[in-house]
Amino acid sequence: MPLRVAVQMDPIERIAYDFDSTFGLMVEACKRGHELYIYRPCDLSYLDGRILARARPIAARATPGDYYTLGEERVLDLRTEADLVLMRQDPPFNMEYITATHILEHLEGDTLVLNDPAAVRNAPEKLLVTRFREFAPPTLISADPKAIRAFYEAHGDIILKPLYDYGGSLVFHVDRTSDNIGSLISMFGRFYKEPIIAQKYIPEIKITGDKRILFIEGVAAGGFARVPQGQEVRAGLYLGGKAVASKISAREQEICDALGPELRKRGLVFVGIDVIGGYLTEINVTCPSGVRDYNQLYNTRLEEKVWDAFEQRVKEFKRR
Repeated sequence: MPLRVAVQMDPIERIAYDFDSTFGLMVEACKRGHELYIYRPCDLSYLDGRILARARPIAARATPGDYYTLGEERVLDLRTEADLVLMRQDPPFNMEYITATHILEHLEGDTLVLNDPAAVRNAPEKLLVTRFREFAPPTLISADPKAIRAFYEAHGDIILKPLYDYGGSLVFHVDRTSDNIGSLISMFGRFYKEPIIAQKYIPEIKITGDKRILFIEGVAAGGFARVPQGQEVRAGLYLGGKAVASKISAREQEICDALGPELRKRGLVFVGIDVIGGYLTEINVTCPSGVRDYNQLYNTRLEEKVWDAFEQRVKEFKRR
């Protein structure tokens, strides 16, 4: 049955149509005959119990040079005029993002939101890892300069990164030969009000890379490695990392088996986790990516399985 789907996402003109996972999901939705609308978080409103989005209908397609057609803007009542809302904007996980989850939570019982907004709010990717400490590397989350320096002194080779950013753009590797730990601590303290995260450096990042494993309904659908190039320690594909086919190891399967039931219970239907050298480093629930890269490596269409799960969730939701 065709669904009316509203996608909360970044501006359409800013995404990479041939690589972006959200756009790939939108193309698949249109192939299935679903009626698709897009809006930005700033277009979302609460009005006396009504949840409104200033949205535009979109026809998405995988046609080079002619990827989409937008219709006229209209105000969509997400409670009465949508069957499914997809939260797919990128972090940072800031107050705009948090406010959007609170507003969308008002749809509970009337319109399905995926991933579940309360679960997303309660599971920032770098914080959710702390619930699975047995699989994580030594980790510190703090804004205390003395605590950060003590962690560095204890481990001698660490990674520093913002707690609520994404994409690896501000990831720093600091080892015993570095002389800028004080400067980095000062920089983070100056530009971030939130704590930062420090983790023991895992040298396998330069060899086997950062494994992205994609979950659908709590089950690992597959994974691939992102390997840094040259002098980089950052593995993000948008930062020059190389995508490489990679089977899920026994250790990684152990991690997946432990995480899967909890993800499903929380209503986190589509999730991507990051594993480096057998250590769980992030659990991406806000806007997991990697679908198009996975497809290219394995000659498949993972978005079909994702949409099968979305549609099944809607059916179960409507039966309640």
